[in-house]
This record gives sequence, structure tokens and C-alpha cells, in this order.
Amino acid sequence: MPFKKLLPLLYFFKRQVSNAKLWMSIRLGLVKKAKIQPYLGFGSEREIYLAGRVLEDKGIAPANEEDGFKENFRSMRKRFLTVIFPGVDVRLVWGEERLLAKTDEEGYFEFRFSPKKKPESGWNSLSLSLPNPPIRNQGQVEASAWTYVPSKKADFGIISDIDDTIVPTGATRLWDMLKTTFAKNAHTRIPFAGVAALYDALRKGSDGEDSNPIFYVSSSPWNLYDFLQEMMAVHQIPRGPLMLRDLGLSRDQFIAGSHWDHKLKQAKHILSTYPELPFILIGDSGQKDPEIYLEVCRDFPGRIQGVYIRAVGDRDLSGLQEDYEKLAVSFILMKDSLDASRHAAGMGWILEEDQSTILRQKLQDEAG
Repeated sequence: MPFKKLLPLLYFFKRQVSNAKLWMSIRLGLVKKAKIQPYLGFGSEREIYLAGRVLEDKGIAPANEEDGFKENFRSMRKRFLTVIFPGVDVRLVWGEERLLAKTDEEGYFEFRFSPKKKPESGWNSLSLSLPNPPIRNQGQVEASAWTYVPSKKADFGIISDIDDTIVPTGATRLWDMLKTTFAKNAHTRIPFAGVAALYDALRKGSDGEDSNPIFYVSSSPWNLYDFLQEMMAVHQIPRGPLMLRDLGLSRDQFIAGSHWDHKLKQAKHILSTYPELPFILIGDSGQKDPEIYLEVCRDFPGRIQGVYIRAVGDRDLSGLQEDYEKLAVSFILMKDSLDASRHAAGMGWILEEDQSTILRQKLQDEAG
């Protein structure tokens, strides 16, 4: 029997085991607290999108710079071995909005709605709660969530990868990626030199205001969400919605969604949410980002201003560069942040004076 025909049966078995484990863990008092983990949302005056997950609260504290392998491994292990809560109601309150969603079989929930009141530009705060907490005697389970609405002054949006684009990961080498993931923390995972200043310049654009929205799309698992948010905050990389993926067994795939499908789906979602906004795409040459972004350019003609690809390895991208030229899209294969900043300044996308800031930070990062 082909493996694909076995998937529904395997997934059913996986869910039965997970549900039994959850029931037993609660009965034995092994799982003491549930929490809502909201993901940064985004939207417009037409639609607000917010997602998140209900899972066990393992009390993972922010990392310390001096933490070693033991502490880092313990925290990462907790992230990957957490317990999730399917079929739980989640309530959203925002002004006059009162909405209810239910977590799916993997504990995820989503809200998509047309707001009754006009959202403010920038970050809007929403409240989430569990009307019926899954663990008795825990009390109220609440969380604050945030959703981003771009200003009408925005010149363009940015969609960026993370692994091997913002921070070295070794995503094309499994053992290197595992060592990096489990042995380091938010302080010791060091971004490429000058990245924070480059992204800050792009966020400010040509008018110097923090109005251009940045979206991060990565094939990393949702288990790393809080870690990636902490890492980006520690290294002052501009805040933005972060779209990851679930890597577990699904009903129709051994790994829930391919790298290609995930990135393409999220890019299309973002571009469709802001039909009037052009975009700049940033990725690396290690995991098919150039090919994925080319398909985005074809699907949204005239919407992509430029594509910046960090060179990873020795791939020959000359053929793809010609394909981008036919679509009149700037394609820059960059060895560092300065290559992107020179081109962006030349195109009038960032301020000339921000180039010196990027250079200064790059030199400081390299010295550090």
C-alpha cells in the first residue's frame, strides 16, 4: 500500500495517542498550566488576521547571555516537547468586537474578521482569553495580542526570510542546523553584520518615518516562535509579523507543508492583504528563495520592486537573473548588507545617510 494511503491512519493514531497523553497528564497533575501564545497579527481596514496556539505553559524564561549548552538545550527541549490543547474555545475582545474561535487538532486558532471600527496605523492591542480553561483550578487564562496595520504613508512592504538571510543557521546542513538550534540562545545567535541597520533603513524608507511594514516568513517550526521573537528583540531587528510552519505529521503529508508551498502561500496572503502596496523580497540562495520569489513576481506582476538574495554557497543564479530582468524586477545577489544598501539607496528606497549607519553597524558587528 502506498505511504500516502497510510497517512490518514497514521495521523488518526497520532491524535489518539496525543489525546490520551493529554488526558493522562492532566489527571496525574503533570500539566499544571495552559497558556495562550498569540502570534503577531496584521491587517488593514478591510480585514484583521490573528493566529496563535493554546499549549502548556512550561515557564520558559528569557535567556541570559552567559547561559551555556545545558541551559540552552533544556529550554529548547521544552519548546519541542510541549503539550497542546485541541478543541478549546478562544475569545477575542477588541473594542466592540467579541469573537470566538476553537483550536484545531494541533492547538492552533485563527481569527479573520472585518473590523467594525477603523484600526489605528501601527500596532493595535487585542485581548484573548479562554472561557473554559482546560485545566481545573488554574483560574483565568488571558493574553495580550498585537496586530499591525500599515500607515497610508508606507512606500512599500518587506517580506524577509530568517534562516541564512538574517542569521546564520546552516539550514542546508542538517547537523549544523541542529547544533545551532539547540546549543545557542537569543544572545549567542548572532545575525549577519549590519542586518539590523539595513532592515531599520528599509522600514523608514525614503521619508525617514517608521511606516514600511516588515513581514518575516520562515520554514522554522512554530515551536521556535518565542525564541525568534526574543532573538530579534535582543539584536534590535525591527518587529514584524512572523509566519512559521507546523512540521508534524498531517492528514496528507509526513511533514506538514513543504518549504516552497509554505513560503509561497504566506507571500500571497500578505500581498493579497495589501493590493495597493509594492514589496521588496529578501532571502538567500540556500533554500530555493530565488525560485519561490520569481513565482511571486509572476503571480503579482508589477508588485515586486526588488529581490535581495544573500549568497550562500556557490550556486549559479545567472539564468534566474535573466528571468527577473524579463519581468523588470531588480535582482541583487548580495554578499553582505552593504550590497543591498547601496542598491536601495540608488533606487531611492532608503535615505542616503542611512548607508553610513549600516556601514558603521556592520563594522561594529564584525569587530564584536
